[in-house]
Amino acid sequence: MISIDKYAYSSKLKHTDPLQKVTFALLTLAVCLWADNLIISVAVIFIMGGMTVSRGGTLLRFFIKLLLLPVSFLIIGVSTVAVNISEQPESLLAAIPVAGTWIGVSNEGLQEAIKLFFKALGAVSCLYFLSLSTPMVDLLAALRRLRMPKLLVELMGLVYRFIFVLLETADTIYNAQNCRMGYSSLTAGYRSLGSLISMLFIKSYKRSDELYTALEARGYEGELNVLEETYEKHWKGYVLAVTINVILVLSSIALKQV
Repeated sequence: MISIDKYAYSSKLKHTDPLQKVTFALLTLAVCLWADNLIISVAVIFIMGGMTVSRGGTLLRFFIKLLLLPVSFLIIGVSTVAVNISEQPESLLAAIPVAGTWIGVSNEGLQEAIKLFFKALGAVSCLYFLSLSTPMVDLLAALRRLRMPKLLVELMGLVYRFIFVLLETADTIYNAQNCRMGYSSLTAGYRSLGSLISMLFIKSYKRSDELYTALEARGYEGELNVLEETYEKHWKGYVLAVTINVILVLSSIALKQV
């Protein structure tokens, strides 16, 4: 998360209007899910990856590394779609007999699993584009402009800030344990890990309570007012977002008719 924040603040697209980036990411995400097509999903991955790397300045290896993070979960998830149970092994590409039936992979199930895998990866790439080019402060500002409920926006901001409190507390406890040889052996490591988990909630809660008290002492009344940056607002960003998604929609319709 800290690495993603670093890239978001150093992105070349940081000063672009966040509402344009939100519009582009959500439109492309919606088209990717609607199209339900392997070619469109792959195209979305390349489009969002290209925008993030070439226009945003994110390192290609870092973007690929982020894309690989959900791959293991996706493989486990889509494997349930690819595997089928049938009484006729001829309909399966590969199968094993189990209690009078056959469990294996069918051609239709494999195609559906591959399509679902890349559709999910395309949706993730849209969110990566947004998170790697838009700091959380700018994203919250865009949500306010979209007239999202103030309570929801403030909760998002507070939860986001307290995540770093949690990480800082965990890092402090871990360093203290490590300096006292708390991870010198497997047994000691498990014992230290258990202690870290038990103490993490208590210390994080105390730290968050102190921060909330500090906010109230400074006149906090349910809304954090921050100065918004001046963004590069231009209609070309919206035109580009609509044009790309119109092309994707027309391509999807054409592929369905083939």
